[in-house]
Amino acid sequence: MSAAKDLEVVPVGHETGATAPSQLVLRRLGIDTYQEHIVYMRADCHVCRSEGFEARSRVRVSANGKSLLATLNVIRSDLLGLEEASLSEAAWSLFGARDGDVIELTHPEPNESESFVRAKAYGARLSENELNAIVGDIAKGLYSDIHLAAFVTACAGNRLDLDETVGLTRAMISVGDRISWPYPVVADKHCVGGLPGNRTTLLVVPIIAALGLPIPKTSSRAITSPAGTADTMETLAPVNLDLATMRRVVEREGGCIAWGGAARLSPADDIIIRVERPLDFDSDGQLVASVISKKLAAGATHAVFDLPIGPTAKVRSVEAAHRLGERLTAVGAALGLNVRIVETDGSQPVGRGIGPALEARDVLSVLQRRPDAPADLRDRALELTAHLLELAGRAQPGTGRAMAAEALDSGRAWIKFQAICEAQGGMRTLPIAEHHHPIVATFPGRVAAVDNRRLAKIAKLAGAPKSPAAGIDLHVRVGDRVEKKQPLFTVHSQSRGELEYALHYVAAQRQIVFIAEGP
Repeated sequence: MSAAKDLEVVPVGHETGATAPSQLVLRRLGIDTYQEHIVYMRADCHVCRSEGFEARSRVRVSANGKSLLATLNVIRSDLLGLEEASLSEAAWSLFGARDGDVIELTHPEPNESESFVRAKAYGARLSENELNAIVGDIAKGLYSDIHLAAFVTACAGNRLDLDETVGLTRAMISVGDRISWPYPVVADKHCVGGLPGNRTTLLVVPIIAALGLPIPKTSSRAITSPAGTADTMETLAPVNLDLATMRRVVEREGGCIAWGGAARLSPADDIIIRVERPLDFDSDGQLVASVISKKLAAGATHAVFDLPIGPTAKVRSVEAAHRLGERLTAVGAALGLNVRIVETDGSQPVGRGIGPALEARDVLSVLQRRPDAPADLRDRALELTAHLLELAGRAQPGTGRAMAAEALDSGRAWIKFQAICEAQGGMRTLPIAEHHHPIVATFPGRVAAVDNRRLAKIAKLAGAPKSPAAGIDLHVRVGDRVEKKQPLFTVHSQSRGELEYALHYVAAQRQIVFIAEGP
């Protein structure tokens, strides 16, 4: 009788060296989901069937020595083969993946911090340890957009008290990089937003830097608006600066204007914002944690916050501005940031341009002291700069505006801005849109109001910010007298189709620039 032999079990489909039961081969489909990690698989592939994965399942994906959690999107066609999978561009880039790489797909471990989110949704307070756990898991990519939306919703309104806001801010800082500077005072400024064309940062930074105060400014890109500060600056110079480049630029020129997402400062906040903005939930606690964490991560010691107030701005009443200002000041004080709140007029856009290149054009006209430069943009920038100079102790109370105006009017700020652009990679020429269409008044009268949100939507429909030259030129201000057929604003677009799309929206609106009949 022959000796018994061990039985070798070969999985079906793997006799010819195919992948293991939990593995698939990558093929790039090039699907952009912004920052969301998505894995794509056939519904009838062996992994989905054996693991019981369904659409929207959370799946741990491992490849090239790295691992992340992704949300499953199921494919029910021949777009992928049975042995193939794909990843969203965000996940593909994180892995440094190539076509033909093998990925392993498994069920993830339970995420304990999600239970804290559920408790918050039912009214519980979040401790600092619980906030650290939630934010840490968010930064690691362990939260799907659904779970992120649950966290944002649970904290919406006034559901975060002061202690929770301080804890959330600390947690956001702790999971990212932080810059330290060898200067006793480091300046910064921030606008709460909701006001098209409010690009004072591109003026405040060179004025402050020209006067000898360091100001390492990190700014955001637009998600639901026609331009973020980083989008506008990018039409003039590179903004994707890593921490080493930021440090070099600031040490050389005294300031920078960089995209915060490239520097990994408070990265959990960038992930939360991706979900928070489309939901359009107002939460003072999350807003305060967002902006304070980024100021402190960038090394700021003194910061001025611009709070525009208006019926179609983000902050719609003086009472709401006071509440937000008090929270910003209190959290800043708790974490060692000197804060000054400046409440400003948010009833209409600032300057004339809405859209990256058009806003940059307005900034250049102020820096170059052109006669046609928008006075409101200049005045707002000087006011904010004056407050920052006085807060930082560089100017005596009441003297900051004159100091700022001298730096601007003498040309020193323009020279400094050019130097900052060169240090960031070289100054660029502004793009110009190929298509334009004026929107005219249908009857004479006086401009009574302007709808910021509708103007912003028109600029986005025209292609901004992805088409940097697209947007709106606003020709009138509140209080101006207009005649019939006088242009109120001009829509700019890089393509005829986007222009028509924007004009179709304009035609469907009763009024965007509100005109009161009469003298």
